[in-house]
Amino acid sequence: MSAGRLYLVPNALGPGTLRAVLPVETSAIAASLDYFIGENAKSTRVFLKRVDAVVPLAKPIQQIEIAELDVATPANALPALLAPILAGRDAGLVSEAGCPAVADPGATLVRLAHRHGIDVRPLVGPSALLLALMASGLDGQRFAFNGYLPTDARERAEAIQQAERRSIQLHQTQIFIETPYRNLALFAALLDSCRPDTLLCVACDLTLETQWIASRTAKAWKGTTVDLHKRPTVFLLLAT
Repeated sequence: MSAGRLYLVPNALGPGTLRAVLPVETSAIAASLDYFIGENAKSTRVFLKRVDAVVPLAKPIQQIEIAELDVATPANALPALLAPILAGRDAGLVSEAGCPAVADPGATLVRLAHRHGIDVRPLVGPSALLLALMASGLDGQRFAFNGYLPTDARERAEAIQQAERRSIQLHQTQIFIETPYRNLALFAALLDSCRPDTLLCVACDLTLETQWIASRTAKAWKGTTVDLHKRPTVFLLLAT
């Protein structure tokens, strides 16, 4: 028996209908699957209910198998997640928000799927990182995603300054994310650590009704009050 396919199924970046952010074809493939791998079973079921509102699920949610894969999942547990696919079932890997396997624990599973010769199919959907880069006005030809910066203030400042130096040397946009309740701390650190003429973009609540995106120099941002608390945000900088 040939192996099934592993579909990488994007999720919305926040509440609301999936129709605005996922092509119907993506929802249709998700609706056809009976095996999903997600960070949290409960939130994966919520996602499936939202899919069902667009394209009816092929099976009741109670009959859809959901396995969990998060940052705490040990490497020796990954083969069991792939076992149903190797046995011939198609599966969907879904993130909590946005594209799976990007800033997401799913990347290790995808790597293992390739080792086993499984057909990996990425589906179209929203990526907060690319949406922020598109809207920033910063360099979209050369960019690097740095993920989360250290929470220690001194280490975070050093990491920002290193990123700024790389931006100058490589003419490269640097991209960061943060846990939403620490957004303001990161924003303050960027203003304190960056050169006055470094461009900073703040992209908040992407694809949502409350979306807000602005690009200014660090100097121009000084003294600005921004409401970023507990709002999904992407930060970008470009130094010259």
